This record gives sequence, C-alpha cells and structure tokens, in this order.
Amino acid sequence: MINKFSLEGKIALVTGGTYGIGMSMAMALGKAGAKIIFNARRADAVEKAEAEYRAAGIDAYGYACDVTKEDQVKAMVADVAAKLGDIDILVNNAGIIKRIPALDMSVEEFSEVIDIDLIGPFIVSKAVAPGMIKKGAGKIINICSMMSELGRETVSAYAAAKGGLKMLTKNMACEWGEHNIQVNGIGPGYIATPQTAPLREKQADGSRHPFDSFIIAKTPAGRWGNPEDLEGPVVFLASEASNFVNGHILYVDGGILAYIGKQP
Repeated sequence: MINKFSLEGKIALVTGGTYGIGMSMAMALGKAGAKIIFNARRADAVEKAEAEYRAAGIDAYGYACDVTKEDQVKAMVADVAAKLGDIDILVNNAGIIKRIPALDMSVEEFSEVIDIDLIGPFIVSKAVAPGMIKKGAGKIINICSMMSELGRETVSAYAAAKGGLKMLTKNMACEWGEHNIQVNGIGPGYIATPQTAPLREKQADGSRHPFDSFIIAKTPAGRWGNPEDLEGPVVFLASEASNFVNGHILYVDGGILAYIGKQP
C-alpha cells in the first residue's frame, strides 16, 4: 500500500516554489522521490531556493519564469522536457494577494491578482497537459483557498481569482480525465508562515493579536495550520493513491469551513 504514495521517477513542477507553502509542498514531493522543478520571477530568488533544496537533499532545478507570460512558460516546459522528460506532476502554487477595499482598488491592481492567481494556472496547465496526454497520465494540483468558498473584506480580487480557480480545476478535470489526468485542488486554511507572523505576535499587554484570536476562535482545531500540514495532502494528490479522485478541492483548514462558530 505504501508504494502507492511513492513518487520515484516522477518530475514535479511547483510554481512559486521558492518559499512558504510552495517550498514546503515541493520538499514533500521531493522526499517522496520526485525530481523538483520550480520557478520564480527573480533569478536571485531561484538561486537562493536552489541552495535550500540542495541543503535538504532534494533534487531540484529552478527557472526564472513569469507564469503570466506564455512564451516564458512554454520555453521552461520545453527545456524541462528536453533535459529530464515530460512533467508528471504540476502544482500551480504561484499567487499574490492585495488587501485593498473594492472601492479603493484600481482595475490594474485587480487585474494583476487575476493574471497571476487564475490566468497563470491556466497558462502553465495548458503548457504541461500535452506531455501528460502523451504519457497517458498526469496530476495537476491547483492551490485554491478558503476564499474559493467564502468572501471577506478587502480581498475581492483574490476571492474572485480563487473562486475561478476552483471552477477551472473542475473543468480541466472534465476535459482531461479521459487521458488519465487527475486535476484537483488544495484549499489551505490560515497557515503559520513568516508572512503571517505579524498577525500572531503577542500584544504589549501579553494578549493575542486580534486577528490571531479571531482565527483560533473560528478553527475547530484551535490552532493555525503549519506548512507541514500540507505535505500529506499534496503527496496524496500527486500519487497513484488518488487515481480516481478528480475535480475535487481538498480543504486543509482545521475545520473552518465546516464551522458556524461558537454561540456568543
């Protein structure tokens, strides 16, 4: 049974895999046996991440590539195919968020979020899918969000993009399922990373940050998630163990979406 979770001999592309949950998921795929390909827009970020992967004993190759530029993505995928072979696993992780009230957000700011968080996964998936079709197998994992289901103040563009990514996931599953390609999503909850650390800092009086208290109260697990909480789900969806799971969004949120909250 454990062999069903092995990724030995597989090639996995994790977009935006230079830090945070992207790197954590890529490390997990690497520890399961996959060769890791990752990208970032800045060459210095790629170089720094390559050193981190090597230090962890992970076989990883980085590319300076913008997921919103189709020509760059095609060139990256072609180079990987020529040097290593066709990509078996794609994790569409690259994304941004802009916390701006809708009335204050410019069209340009809204479009930038949509371009990276929704159009980017379409471009990369479209570039990778022909190789998967040729092989007769493939795994595409889109990193969605609780905002694929819920709204919240100041994240209109992000929620629109992640809601769209949920439906893009389902539609790609419908189109490519006959080729033995499974397209699923992971919807992380609130994860404790360096980027969210300011929201978890103790206040001067020793109390929790108000947002920290809000998240703890809304999460049945009673804690923030850790990047490690995503490792099992991503390996499962990338492996043969999930061969009949298609068009599904796996929410890794400690139960937030199931919970109406405590009675006041």
